[in-house]
Amino acid sequence: MDTAPRERFGKLTLLQASRATKYPQSPGEAHLEVFDNLYADRDYVIEFDCPEYTSLCPVTGQPDFGHIVIRYIPDKLCIESKSLKLYLYSFRNANIFHEEAVNHLLSAVVEAAHPRKAEVTGRFRPRGGIAINVKATMGGKIE
Repeated sequence: MDTAPRERFGKLTLLQASRATKYPQSPGEAHLEVFDNLYADRDYVIEFDCPEYTSLCPVTGQPDFGHIVIRYIPDKLCIESKSLKLYLYSFRNANIFHEEAVNHLLSAVVEAAHPRKAEVTGRFRPRGGIAINVKATMGGKIE
């Protein structure tokens, strides 16, 4: 831990915001922030468990509710959790299919952090009697 905090965390604008949090209104307005991984020499799994995901059906506009789990093995960067919370929040007004949402989230994690491996799982509440579960991966299965 020889890196000075100002250097290491200086780019984390959302976490350092001292005023009221500005919630993004769409995934296009949101972004994931990252910080340096001090343990890039080893493999370890980071898991984010987000049981309160919401979005809108792109056809009917009805709300969809789901449980998103993001798991990844970081390389040089780690996802900052507040930025992820705001990113997930941004989907609440988005008209998006479940399959697209999960793949969109995986792409965002990969683009922001360049992990060794990543997976995003979405378990969506039933509507019309059918629950949908989607898993997208990059780099292979995480044990």
